[in-house]
This record gives sequence, structure tokens and C-alpha cells, in this order.
Amino acid sequence: MSDSTPSVVIRDNKTLRRYLDELSPNSIILGLLNIKPAEESLFLYLVERGAKIFPSALSQALSRSKCLQAVAFKKWMIPLTTVITAQRDLIRAIGRYGAANIDSVITKQDRKNCGLGINLWSSVEDVFNQACFGKLDYPFVLQPFVPGAKDVRIIVIGDYREAYWRSSSASFRNNLYFGGESGTYTLNDYEKAFCSEVMDRGRFPYAHIDLLIAPSGQIYLSEINLRGGLKGAMITGREYRERIKVLEEDFLKGLG
Repeated sequence: MSDSTPSVVIRDNKTLRRYLDELSPNSIILGLLNIKPAEESLFLYLVERGAKIFPSALSQALSRSKCLQAVAFKKWMIPLTTVITAQRDLIRAIGRYGAANIDSVITKQDRKNCGLGINLWSSVEDVFNQACFGKLDYPFVLQPFVPGAKDVRIIVIGDYREAYWRSSSASFRNNLYFGGESGTYTLNDYEKAFCSEVMDRGRFPYAHIDLLIAPSGQIYLSEINLRGGLKGAMITGREYRERIKVLEEDFLKGLG
């Protein structure tokens, strides 16, 4: 492929690998990329080669990393949310959290989903002890635990938007696949704007957005992803895929 060749649309990872060395500004890549953790610099490579990517390379990279989200969306997350890359970061966090009189904390492992990488600790000291003498892989996200917070999942695909709360009497994780409950939630204008700001910052064309609403009413971003479970949602898997397909076709039309 050269810059003067017609647009080439790549729709699967096998084709991407085949033409990886021949990409040009006329190359169009549709769909989520199956890139291994050790290869994530390919996102930068694809952007620098000028390839047009949908969903955006940034949104795909953010979906894969909770640590990157903690950096990119810091202003929307719980105050003192931070990325821990080494024991030295934990020592600093002990001081900051202690000065703010924060005891219970949450850690989020960088690449685990469905609540499997989330842990609740009684203090940052406990996290530090586990990191020193146990098994806790770096990097991970550290943030204050907000007891009594409402967990709300929002699905946005083009002009489609729905929201529902999730709750569990057995765990703080509110995971619907492990016994949680859910119900319809009505977003107010502020919450809609909040979601739009987050999506714009991460260049998400569609998203699953998880919000935490504190008992005080303060709203925080928990995380955002391009894909997620639909358990508890009204939209069916078929409609979900069809709506994403429409966005892909709109993206192609917009390129002329």
C-alpha cells in the first residue's frame, strides 16, 4: 500500500498482521484489535503510520488498562486515586491517605475484569504488607473505598443510552454474574454530561461506563470500557452488535 493507493479496509486481526508493514494513511482498521499486552506499543505505531482506526486507538488502549484510565480520567475519579508501580509509590500513598484520614482502600489489578481483580483492604499499610511479603503484581490502581456508594452501569451506543443500578448484599463488588441484582436507573442531565465528557476525553465512540454515586450525591467514574457484559441491560446482544455495526458504517461514510 502507498499513500496514492485506494482505501483498504481491514476488518480482522489476521489481515492486520498480514499488512502491518504496508499500512498508510489510506488504511482503515475496523473493530477491536487483538493485541497482546507486550505488543501495546502497536497502538502508537498504527497512529503514527496514519491508519484510520475505529474505535479509536486511544479508546482501545484505555479499555485494556485500568492504570491508564486512572491517569487519563483522574479528574473524574475518586480523589487520591493513583497508579502504584512500585513499593515506593505505596510508601508515598501511606502518607497521603493517612493525612486525609482514609482507612479502607480498593486496589484494581490492571487487566482483570468482571470484578476478579478488585480487592478491599482495611488500609494502605495492609496493601504494602501484601506487596512486600505476598503476591501483588505491579502496576495496579489504588483508591479510597466509598462505603454505601451506588453502582450504576451506563451503555452508550450512538443515540442509544440506557442505565441501570447494580447491587449485591453479599459483596461490595456488585457483580451480576455472581449473585447481584439490578434495576432501571434514570440519568439526570449532569450525569449525562459527565458521561459525555469522559467519552470525549477517551475518544470513545460507544462505551460501557461504570459510575459510583456516593451517599453524599457526588459522582465518580469507576471505569469505562468498549465492551462489557449485558446482564441487567435491556438491550439484546443482537441489537447491541447491530448498533455498533451502524457506527462502523457511519465512520466509513464520514471518511468519504
